Amino acid sequence: MLIQVVKSKIHRVRVTQAELNYVGSITIDEALMEASDLVEGERVQVVNINNGERLETYVIKGDRGTGTICLNGPAARKVAVGDMIIVIGYGYMTPDEARSFKPSLVFPNELTNLIV
Repeated sequence: MLIQVVKSKIHRVRVTQAELNYVGSITIDEALMEASDLVEGERVQVVNINNGERLETYVIKGDRGTGTICLNGPAARKVAVGDMIIVIGYGYMTPDEARSFKPSLVFPNELTNLIV
């Protein structure tokens, strides 16, 4: 049996853009993606701290070192620029693997979204 566990998390990152007229997804600064072990195209859950919204989408790589966090397409309706969000990636593993697995957790600077 496999269970789903937290694999990656970017905790309390500020939304810098919301682009309604886009196919869909969340654009994340490449440095944040690497630090949190997220890959382009990976399915993620986005939790909006400001309004309680939760949504699922996939990751697109943003420019490195910019702090970009942009919700695209329909997800843009679920956030406002400046909202604080949590981005969570999950992985499947056996219960035995999960007991010793350590997720990649990132706590960026809340003003710049850059890794401290």
